[in-house]
Amino acid sequence: MSFSDVNNDTQKRVEALERRSDDLESQLAFQEETIETLNRLVTAQNQELQTLHKHLVLLAERLQQMRDNHDEQPIDERPPHY
Repeated sequence: MSFSDVNNDTQKRVEALERRSDDLESQLAFQEETIETLNRLVTAQNQELQTLHKHLVLLAERLQQMRDNHDEQPIDERPPHY
């Protein structure tokens, strides 16, 4: 094996490693972008979930107030005009 063969083989390996490195950098950039997008979505969903939870608590409180304030009448009781 001559020096030029070794040099040519080394050059091919270096080029292959550079392509692999470029591919990995591209994948990493895509994954970082995907993670950032998912992070924004999770944050927005969390805020919406908190808002919905607050509304649910308020509705439950209003329902309880309505139940507490309601004069419970038996179902079979006739209205006063009968």
